[in-house]
Amino acid sequence: MAHYAKINNENIVEEVIVADPDYISVLDESFRWIQTSYNNNFRKNYAGKGYTYDRTRDAFIPPKTYESDKFVEATCLWEPHTPYPEDKDPFLYYWDEDTTSWKEITE
Repeated sequence: MAHYAKINNENIVEEVIVADPDYISVLDESFRWIQTSYNNNFRKNYAGKGYTYDRTRDAFIPPKTYESDKFVEATCLWEPHTPYPEDKDPFLYYWDEDTTSWKEITE
């Protein structure tokens, strides 16, 4: 058994299933089924609904969370331009897209 992502014509993941490779070979040919790795052993990231499959990078890329996010080529992930405050409790900050910075939760 393996994990497979169903890719539409725009290279967007519509669903992810666990199936035997023989089962995948007989499915509807109007969709492409691309194997994904639950342990991220290949194709950079485990596919999820709404992810994009980039054929050139042979990678699944998640949707951008914020418009200001930057793409990290090595991981094929989106990250904020400003690093999270390392010396702070991770549950005390939120991302403020208007100022493109981390803000402390005060309430």
